[in-house]
Amino acid sequence: MPGILHARAAAGQFAYAELPVAPGLEPFAEHYWRVRWDLTGRPPYEQWVLPYPSVNITFKADRCRVAGVPRGRFSETLTGTGRVFGIRFRPGGFRPFTARPVAELTARFVPVAEFFGEPGVTLAEAVLAAGDEDAAAVLDAFLLGFEPRRDADGDVVADAVRRVAVEPGLTRADQLADATGVGLRRLQRLFREHVGVGPKWLIRRYRLHEAAARAATGVRLDLVCLAAELGYSDQAHLTRDFTALIGTPPARYARDQR
Repeated sequence: MPGILHARAAAGQFAYAELPVAPGLEPFAEHYWRVRWDLTGRPPYEQWVLPYPSVNITFKADRCRVAGVPRGRFSETLTGTGRVFGIRFRPGGFRPFTARPVAELTARFVPVAEFFGEPGVTLAEAVLAAGDEDAAAVLDAFLLGFEPRRDADGDVVADAVRRVAVEPGLTRADQLADATGVGLRRLQRLFREHVGVGPKWLIRRYRLHEAAARAATGVRLDLVCLAAELGYSDQAHLTRDFTALIGTPPARYARDQR
């Protein structure tokens, strides 16, 4: 369950599933996702999430919204029974669906009806009324109606994000600029326009996701080696950033998973 903190404990509280997007949306979106729960007769459950640097559109019975890139972890409290259906865009992939720089959405939630107008009202009603596969089909049709295309700037951003995701040795924004063949200032502008956060921030978020994934295995961590691998100057800096974002030091988080 990507981004779900303390996933082992969470597994008994709700069910998470992913569905593919239409082929025409694959350059822009990772997948559809669904969370379903039934806590009848049980206390509310608070789940913490470490989000990726992605825009999501989410549909819940009392709350349908476009969610910009969150600056930090967030929690969702589940009660009774319910479902959330959503789509997670690739970092930089939401730009073809909005007339504004994606940075204007960062750390914000905008109601679907406000963001898309009257078509958004119809969209929300249709998604909420449908099962998972039909909801995916409804969203496929709606988003493909924008006729999304990736331009040259979008290609630069997509290449940069891909490199960050698969090359752990990339730990600085200037390294990323060199790897993609564009100047650092231009790369920063493109990230503001397409991703919503800067390249340095994106690199650090991916590295902390990696640290959290390692800790989630429950195996004793070599924090000195992990810090060096993820581009930190020392163990203390990794521990500080991990604790600020995850809410607990990495060694303790790893112990909690055992």
